[in-house]
Amino acid sequence: MNTRFTVIVPTLDAAALLPASLAALKGERVLVVDGGSRDRSGAIAAALGAWVIATAGGRGAQLAAGVAKADTPWVLLLHADTRLEEGWRAAADAFMDEPDNAGRAGYFRFALDSADPRARRLERMVAWRCRVLDLPYGDQGLLVARATLASVGGIRKLPLMEDVDLARRLRGRLVPLSPRAVTSAARWEKEGWYRRSARNLLCLGLWSAGVPAGVVKRIYG
Repeated sequence: MNTRFTVIVPTLDAAALLPASLAALKGERVLVVDGGSRDRSGAIAAALGAWVIATAGGRGAQLAAGVAKADTPWVLLLHADTRLEEGWRAAADAFMDEPDNAGRAGYFRFALDSADPRARRLERMVAWRCRVLDLPYGDQGLLVARATLASVGGIRKLPLMEDVDLARRLRGRLVPLSPRAVTSAARWEKEGWYRRSARNLLCLGLWSAGVPAGVVKRIYG
C-alpha cells in the first residue's frame, strides 16, 4: 500500500461516477469523504477498497476533514467525477522526488470525456487560464504536501470555490503535470456548453467580487 500520499475524494451522490474514478487509483491509499449521499456512494467506494468517512456536506469541509485524517506526508485532492489517465502515478512520483517541490503543488491537465468539439475548445481555454492566470481548478487534481497546505492556512470550509481559494493562496507555487485529469462532461451536456461555461464564469466573478460562497453555490446549482 502506498504510504507516500493519500488521495482524498469528496463525494455527494457520486455512485455512477466512482467506479471509473477509483479504478484509475487501484492500489493507492484512497480516502473517500462522503458529505451525506443518498445513493450508494459510500458502499461502492468501500467495496472498491477505499477508506470511507462521513462528514458535514460542502466540498471544502469534506476536503479539510480528509486532510485531517490523512497520515501521509502528501495528499492528492481529486473530484469524484475526475479520472486520472495512465501515467499519472509516475508523474506524481517524479514531482514529489524533486526536493524543491516540497513547497509547491502539482496539478494535471484538464480534459473532458466528450468527443464534442466544444469540449476541446473548453480544454484550450482552461489551459490558457492555468498558463496565464496560474489558476487551476479542483477538477484537475492537486498534489501537495500537508505541511505546505498548513503553511498557507489549509483548506477553508467553503461550500464552493474552495479550490479557487486554495489555488490563489498557492499562486506562484503551482506546477503543471503532463497527464490528463479527465472529468465528466455531464453538466455541460445537460445544461448546454455555453450556458454551463457562462455560469461557471459568473460564479467565479461573483466570488472574486466578495459574494459569499453560499450564495454563489445556489447560482452554481
